[in-house]
Amino acid sequence: MKDTLIKVDNIKKSFKINKRANGLPGHIANLFVPKYEMRKAVDGINFEIKKGEAVGFIGSNGAGKSTTIKMLSGILYPDEGNIEIAGFIPYKQRKAYVSNIGVVFGQKSQLSWDLPIIDSYELLKHIYKIPYETYEKNLKQFTELLDMSSFIEQPVRQLSLGQRMRADIAASLLHSPNLVFFDEPTIGLDVVAKERIREFIRYINREKGITIIFTTHDMQDIEKTCSRLILIDKGKKLYDDSVNGLLEKYSTQRKLKVEFEVDYNIEPIENVVIENKENNKKVFSFSNQNVSIKSLISDLMGRYEIKDMSIEEMDIESVVRKIYEGGIKIS
Repeated sequence: MKDTLIKVDNIKKSFKINKRANGLPGHIANLFVPKYEMRKAVDGINFEIKKGEAVGFIGSNGAGKSTTIKMLSGILYPDEGNIEIAGFIPYKQRKAYVSNIGVVFGQKSQLSWDLPIIDSYELLKHIYKIPYETYEKNLKQFTELLDMSSFIEQPVRQLSLGQRMRADIAASLLHSPNLVFFDEPTIGLDVVAKERIREFIRYINREKGITIIFTTHDMQDIEKTCSRLILIDKGKKLYDDSVNGLLEKYSTQRKLKVEFEVDYNIEPIENVVIENKENNKKVFSFSNQNVSIKSLISDLMGRYEIKDMSIEEMDIESVVRKIYEGGIKIS
């Protein structure tokens, strides 16, 4: 049984927000008698993460996701509750704690802009006091796996976005952390570059047992790298279970795409929306809570000559969007 690496117990965090009346009078009054209100960013979140798990941590803008991640990484401290990670309290033992984690920001590089990548790595070697053998072994392995040999001697400013992200990911792993935070590591990348990074993240999680916390707005990143999903909104946890479980439980909308032998005039079907397409094709949209896919297929095959058919499920991005919009209620 895997050991618990991260334990988050009822954490809360509020921020003091300046509350100012509109217009010039309000601005002037605020200069002399400023008014504030407390706004909850995180409101009683609990979870545990085992060693070696790959967890997607997502939330819409303002949901409290970034605040929670900053508390986990030791940048912020909670107003209430406790966080313990690998035996450390991040915000109390930050210096010792950060030597055990890696952080990758898709929009901010940790590498020196004008230095060759290898020189930045040498600096990190000294900052983290990485043993020579560990450094050499990791450098060689990550250079090969991320295909960086052709540009490792180049300054960061000369790299493409995809190259820079690969270099940043390697930098975050040189000191052999047991936990890595990935924040939008594929943002702005093309399909090929995204898949290369996703494959590498799967590798370090699977083969090295590194625990992954992945925050992103690209739900394919989550679907392709993580087995577990924590979903928060308005400072509270909405969902904490497997990625597949979210789809199985809340992917209610389906489409049956059918190509008929001829262009039939299909009779109306209760609770099913029928769309006519070109070349004798039609799309049947329905909720699996109201319509049995097995019965629908059986009915169509009994009435009409069918050439081909396929079923299209809701993807994870559609499910999450509907949850945020209130179209799906989490139970």
